[in-house]
Amino acid sequence: MSKVEVLKNIEKLDLSEKLILVEDIWDSIARSNSELPLPEWQKIELDKRYEEFKEGKTGLHEWKKVHNELREKHK
Repeated sequence: MSKVEVLKNIEKLDLSEKLILVEDIWDSIARSNSELPLPEWQKIELDKRYEEFKEGKTGLHEWKKVHNELREKHK
């Protein structure tokens, strides 16, 4: 089935069916995330940040607070 055919079929779905489909697609991606390539620069950066966290040089931020701050900043 081509991408165009898939999109046409998606358009026929009601909203709840589309949301379930999106969830299924994300689940499929999550199951195969080990197959996604991670650039070396990104691995290095993640390792650096994790070490800084373990050494107490940086902290964590509550997601809701960050989300609200960004929403306020970009109104």
